[in-house]
Amino acid sequence: MSQKINFIKMHGLGNDYILIDAINQNISNLNPADLAVKLCNRYLGAGADGLILILESNRSDLKMRIFNPDGSEAEMCGNGIRCFAKYVYEQGLIEKEVFSVETLGGIIIPALNIEDNIVKEIEVDMGEPVLERNKIPMVGTPSDIVLAETIKVQGNNYIVTCLSMGNPHAVIFVNDLKTINIEELGPLFENNRLFPEKINTEFVQVVNRNEAIMIVWERGAGKTLACGTGACASVVAGVLNNKLDRKVLVHLPGGPLSIEWQESNNHIVMTGPAESVFKGEIPI
Repeated sequence: MSQKINFIKMHGLGNDYILIDAINQNISNLNPADLAVKLCNRYLGAGADGLILILESNRSDLKMRIFNPDGSEAEMCGNGIRCFAKYVYEQGLIEKEVFSVETLGGIIIPALNIEDNIVKEIEVDMGEPVLERNKIPMVGTPSDIVLAETIKVQGNNYIVTCLSMGNPHAVIFVNDLKTINIEELGPLFENNRLFPEKINTEFVQVVNRNEAIMIVWERGAGKTLACGTGACASVVAGVLNNKLDRKVLVHLPGGPLSIEWQESNNHIVMTGPAESVFKGEIPI
């Protein structure tokens, strides 16, 4: 007998997710990795860049698990956490305007900008960037920081700065994004032997010290319209390479995100929208 699951599809700047309330409906008999592969398929499912499960937590107000379209589980997602925050507040799963969410990447704190009981914008404390090579993780001397390091990909040299925002990122600054074929380069970086847990890859063009343009290839998802953790990683890399100031408007294909790497506490704050697309019911 098939089981019917209620879900909502949402997006943050075009980075779209299927969210399932696993508190008020029981899906414990289902494999979430298999579920992600089925539901995220854009031809045979609802179609999305990832599946997000809303769960109870014994460490925080709520818990978020996120799975990529290939079934792999991600540690964190900047656009996904904004969708999560908007949904749980508007559906009454949480009444606080500032609350904590347990993720594999650590405890994340969203703060909601609310007008007429509608969440208009979400400010998320994304925590501190992790710069140590072995914690990204990346092959090499464990104590090293991967700052403007040259690596060879398919015979070409690329200058990368790598870090973790709860998930791993490689940031490459370029003069002109039009010269980058991300569909070709993205998989080569993602599956490079230097990154044992694979990597999210951002190509960034600096407009000025407070503005940048970014495109992204996400580990397990491919080319997407936006990546919140990638935008945060790009600003950190920009500051470390003296290309950007600490507060930057990052333009992504799906729209802009405001990112600030706060000097006072080393935390990164991401501010942006999230939108509902549709609700549905699907048999499994």
